Order: sequence, then C-alpha cells, then structure tokens
Amino acid sequence: MTIFDHIPAVLRVLLIFCVVLAAMRKKVSLGNSFMLGAALLGLIFGLGPVGIVRSAVLSLIQPKTLALSGVVCLILVLSHSLEAAGQMQRLLDRFRGLIRNPGLNLVLFPALIGLLPMPGGAIFSAPMVKHLGERRGLSAAQLSYTNYWFRHIWEYWWPLYPGVLLTTAMAGLDIWVFILFLFPLTLVAATAGFWPLRGHLGGPIELNGSRRSQTKAFFRELTPVLIAIGFGLAFGSLFSFLLKGNGASVAKELGLILALTMAVGWVWRINRFSGGQKKAILLKPELLRMFYMIASILIFKGMLEDSQAVTAVSEEFVRWNIPLMPIAVLLPFLVGTVVGITIAFVGTTFPILISLIGTFGENQYILPYMMLALACGFVGVLFSPLHLCLLLTNEYFQTSLGPVYRQLLVPCAALMSCSILYFFFLRGLVF
Repeated sequence: MTIFDHIPAVLRVLLIFCVVLAAMRKKVSLGNSFMLGAALLGLIFGLGPVGIVRSAVLSLIQPKTLALSGVVCLILVLSHSLEAAGQMQRLLDRFRGLIRNPGLNLVLFPALIGLLPMPGGAIFSAPMVKHLGERRGLSAAQLSYTNYWFRHIWEYWWPLYPGVLLTTAMAGLDIWVFILFLFPLTLVAATAGFWPLRGHLGGPIELNGSRRSQTKAFFRELTPVLIAIGFGLAFGSLFSFLLKGNGASVAKELGLILALTMAVGWVWRINRFSGGQKKAILLKPELLRMFYMIASILIFKGMLEDSQAVTAVSEEFVRWNIPLMPIAVLLPFLVGTVVGITIAFVGTTFPILISLIGTFGENQYILPYMMLALACGFVGVLFSPLHLCLLLTNEYFQTSLGPVYRQLLVPCAALMSCSILYFFFLRGLVF
C-alpha cells in the first residue's frame, strides 16, 4: 500500500505523463525523461525499489528491446553514411533530372527525403523547394508547409521509421500486414496535401538530359534503400519460417538488421570509406542516445505493465463507461501534440490502448485501433510546436508557426477524418 492508492489510477498515470512532458520541455533528454517517468511509475504504483530495478533489467534484456534498438541504430548509420558520402545529394541531383514537371518536383523532392528517417531531415530538401516554389509564386508559409508536409507522408507505415517498428512490436502485429493496411494513409496525406497548393503546380516542363540515363543513375544511388527494404522483407519472412519460440518474436527485426547491415556495407564499399570514416560514423553520439532512448521507452512500457498501472487504468475506463474509440483518437493526439515525437506518443499511450482493447474484448480489431491511434497521434506530432522539422523549416523559409498552421488545417482535418472512416471500414473486415 502507498499514500497514492486512494487516487484513481488514471490521475496517477496523467501525473506521470505531466512529469515526463515537463522534463522534455525543460530540455531533459527523451531517454532521461522516460527513465524518470518509469521510476516514478514504480514508486507511485507500489512496486518498490527492488521491483523497479527488476522490471527495468528484464525490459532491457528482452530480445525485442535489443532487436529494435539495433534496427534503429543501423538506420541512423545508413543515413549518416549516405550523407557523409555525398550520396544523398547525388540522389537528389539524379531525381531532379528524372521528373520533368517542376510542380511535381516541388512535392516529390521532400517526399523522397522522407524515405530516410533523419532528425530534422526536412532541411535537406528545403533549398530545392525554395528554388522551385518561389518561381511558382508560393508564399514563405506555403513553401515551409510544402517542405514539411510532404517530407512526412510516409511515417504511417514505412518500415524504416521507429514509430512503425515500435507499434508493431507492442501490438504483436506482423509488420508487413501492418504496412499493407496503413499504406492508404500515405495516399490520403499526399492527396490532401495538395489543397493549400492548388493553382500553383502547373507550368512548363523542364528538360534536363536523357531520361533513361537519369533513371539508371537515380536507381543506382537508391540501391542501399532498395537493399534495406527488399532484403528486409525477404529475410524477415525466411526467419519467421525458420525460427521457433522466442526467436520468432524478433524474426522481422533480425531480417531488417541483416538487410540494413548489407545496405551500410554497400554504401561503404561503393564510396570507398576509409577506416577512419567508418569509425567516425559508428562512434557518433547519436547512436548511443538513440539506443538509450529506445531502451528507456521500452523500460517505461514494462513498468506500466509490471506495476499493474495499465490494468488499473483499463479497469477504471471500463467502470466509467468511456468508449474506446474516442480514447484511441484523443489520447495519442494530445500526447503527440505535446511531445512532437512519434516514438514518444507511441511508447506512452499505446500500452494503455492495447490493454484497453483487450479489456473491451476487441482484440480482433487491434489493427484498426493501432491505425487510428497512429494516424491521430501523428497529426498531433505535425501540429506540435516542438517538432524539429517544423522549427527548422520555418527558420529556413523565415516564417512563423501561425501562417504554417493555417496551411496545415485542411490536410490534417482530412487525414483525421479519413482515418476514422477507414477505422470503421477495417472493422468490417475479417482479420
């Protein structure tokens, strides 16, 4: 028994969320914020010091924790390697000659950059968007919106994004089934994203050299990404077939680890990286910070479960007759708006949602609920004033949050509305 036992579990968890969010606002690292939240969870829910340490250690040594951390770190190694080799810039140059319509180039350029998750990655495509957009009469807010929105149209399903990997790991979903069913959200995001740009995408065709040679050069530079995705799918399926027991739970992650290692090796070999260049990339502080962040989020998740916080919150929601669907919409959206990071709202809210789905007897609909929660949470992330890509893009184009938010309103409303309709459609299917 603790002095907090008379306080509803929902309020206790909200208090923990407030502490974690306050720590982030005070510039405490994401990893340290979640570790603080995990420790407070254990204390407030009566787990005790020994129980807190035991839960943290068991969460840390879980194969899923190690595998996810490995995947995310390798994605960063691949991104840094492409950047250091100048291959990212060459990819953009080849792409510029591939698409002859400057209006399409305007939106496809940031979308191409979005295929590789990089903190603040929108800044890579900003110069090209500025070059093409100013000639089409776009305002600074429209330029910033274009660069920002189309950079993020993949994050609902693209398997290189940590939020997607964490969602499928937590919910026990097959990542390739998840990809198949969430891909339509990218079509919605891309279509709705054109609304603020209507009337600006026509114009003359730009011709730059032979399309055949440009296409070959483009796919040559894109090879590492194709290796990561193609072999990740193949190896994941193979390992799922071969591995049994605990190994089966990380089969998809092991496939991605092997495929990403091949992709990194390809970049290093083709670009003739020296030993010093490889060492510099592997010893980047970002890798250790990312590993720590993934581990801390999964420790927080484990503490939610081991302290019985998730069970208590689920029982209270059921007792108060609060419908599950509005919770799946509002909780991720609010947390996503506050934190501005996908993996953070997934790590904090999805354990509660997954438990509620089971408590409400809706396990057969876990995929629709995860789709809805991820889409609505990410809309919150897009609106967040803490989102690094939004801040960097606005700074580059010399505009403020207000005008860019006005550009975001219609596309975000369309995305949330379509995700809710898609939720009801998926519920009607047999899983």
